[in-house]
Amino acid sequence: MSNTTKNMASDMPSFSDKFTIKLTARQQQILELIQNSIARTGSPPTRAEIATEFGFKSANASEEHLKALARKGAIELVSGTSRGIRLKGDSLQSINASRSKQFKEQFSLPHPNLSSLLQLPLIGRVAAGNPILAQENVEQSYSFESSMFAHKPDYLLKVKGMSMRDAGIMDGDLLAVQSAKDARNGQIVVARLGEEVTVKRYRRTQNLIELLPENPDFKIITVDPEEPFAIEGLAVGLIRNTFLM
Repeated sequence: MSNTTKNMASDMPSFSDKFTIKLTARQQQILELIQNSIARTGSPPTRAEIATEFGFKSANASEEHLKALARKGAIELVSGTSRGIRLKGDSLQSINASRSKQFKEQFSLPHPNLSSLLQLPLIGRVAAGNPILAQENVEQSYSFESSMFAHKPDYLLKVKGMSMRDAGIMDGDLLAVQSAKDARNGQIVVARLGEEVTVKRYRRTQNLIELLPENPDFKIITVDPEEPFAIEGLAVGLIRNTFLM
């Protein structure tokens, strides 16, 4: 191959370069805000929260930036909820890698101040009809620095299934939960429906309550008014299952 041909080949974009997402500086900042929010609380920010963070005059400006990120394949927008933002592809891998780094560092650090440790019970399978924190539901306990959580959790719940995959919540993960009886639309909740306990995103309208999965393979659960229903808590953090092996 001649030098001219070699130079021409070196100037051509590689296969991976052609498929790299090109974001503006502002789009990158908003994507990082979404990633940080999910890593910290388990939920993406609302349009209003994005507008407040970046000084936009209205939530409409946030929506335009989100649509641009969706067109570029960094996120997916879900209609019907103020927090309907899902990470995709490399963005989802990035948040998982970030969580991995965070918890590896956490578990490798000494704990000189024992008063700052939280002792959290791990709830496994919840027995029908029993309070979620009943002793028979507790598998074991874990200690964590309280600074890991923006809001103090009361217990850990072992996640079963992949219905919340696109919110970064995977089978076997431990969801940090703050006990609560009420929730706002868009929050990820632990809900008791009949004899089952489930993790879903909460949405209430004037006429009904819906529990929304974060995986298109799963159906929305519409709560039957005749069926026993209660909110047990709010998701305030997540611990990846790979750190518990």
